[in-house]
Amino acid sequence: MKTHRYPSVLTIAGSDSSGGAGIQGDLKTISSLGCYATTAITAITVQNTRGVTAIHSIPPEIVKGQIDSIMTDILPDAIKIGMVHSVSLVNAIAAVLQLYPQIPIILDPVMVATSGDKLIEDHTLTAMKEKLFPLAMLITPNLDEASILAGMKINTVVEMHRAGHMIMESGCKNLLLKGGHLQGNQLTSLYFSADGTVEEFISERIDTNNTHGSGCTLSSAIASFIARGVCLKDAIGNAEIYVHEAISSGATVQTGQGNGPLNHFFKPINLIINEMV
Repeated sequence: MKTHRYPSVLTIAGSDSSGGAGIQGDLKTISSLGCYATTAITAITVQNTRGVTAIHSIPPEIVKGQIDSIMTDILPDAIKIGMVHSVSLVNAIAAVLQLYPQIPIILDPVMVATSGDKLIEDHTLTAMKEKLFPLAMLITPNLDEASILAGMKINTVVEMHRAGHMIMESGCKNLLLKGGHLQGNQLTSLYFSADGTVEEFISERIDTNNTHGSGCTLSSAIASFIARGVCLKDAIGNAEIYVHEAISSGATVQTGQGNGPLNHFFKPINLIINEMV
């Protein structure tokens, strides 16, 4: 008789052939944090640590089918959405996920890779705001993405506050504005909650270019902690610590010739086994 289950996380994202970001980075993160990872692949990218050279989109009906197959068999405790680069994919994903409003969704609105390569089509952002923002518990843009969402340049924490309030008015429930691209030795991320409060998460900059996939890792880490039963605020705090330590532990390791990956497995935990309710 089966009496236990694993906390599970579904990641809906693109494949990164270099293994540091996207589906591969999510799988490593979710697994290292003790959760069972399932996937729906939205695209296959041709990339390494130096950049993205091609993107092959998965047909929307196949993406929808992947999600359907998981939702009807291994119902996730949380969902992470990463690279969704076309309007048709947004529509396909939203059509399924709107049927499961009880499952918390972490949306990382991936628009630009660490290398600077554009990963999203022009009209997709509007569709994402209309279809996916209302479904998401939390949206996690970096400063480049937030600049696009708010329609303004962001170079300081003061400007982050201004942009964050503007993005909240666009219809998202909670927002984590990531400050990894700020200049200086201290990095500040801002959490704008649904109740109107704003909280700072501050960390020290690590001198390394091994940050490929840090955004994907953060959002999938937040989803993992939520799947484990942690509240949103604490899930963000725990995920920020996890990413900082993963960057720190891989800072001096060379993997590829460009922006190297994090060390996702710096302190992995065993797959968690919970009693079934």
